[in-house]
Amino acid sequence: MRMAALLSIAALSLWPTFVQAADETIFTLKTTEDLYRVCTTPADDPLRGAAINFCQGFILGAVSYHDAVTDRHNLKRLICYPPGATRDDGIQAFIEWAASHQADNKFMDDPPIYGAVRGLAHKWPCKES
Repeated sequence: MRMAALLSIAALSLWPTFVQAADETIFTLKTTEDLYRVCTTPADDPLRGAAINFCQGFILGAVSYHDAVTDRHNLKRLICYPPGATRDDGIQAFIEWAASHQADNKFMDDPPIYGAVRGLAHKWPCKES
């Protein structure tokens, strides 16, 4: 009985996490347009903080994967950001690129990883040696 009570309390303490996760299902990204919407969530939206954190995590993950794959396999780099570039710089680069391609369904309907890399590569292209 004591164990059941402890498990019940533990389950109830997780309830807010389950409720919050259900509200944040809007962060399912299928297209570049979805990523753009998340990264440009208005300041007065109650989910703004979560949206920006999600956007930062997605962009950072894309860059980290790009760096790891290109370094490990000696592949041509697509993004050559400067040493002082920040996460916010990366988000802004993506947002600017996506805003300028809103009418181009070919790009905006592509998977979000394509859009993230395109936006960053547009801002920080790699020079041919």
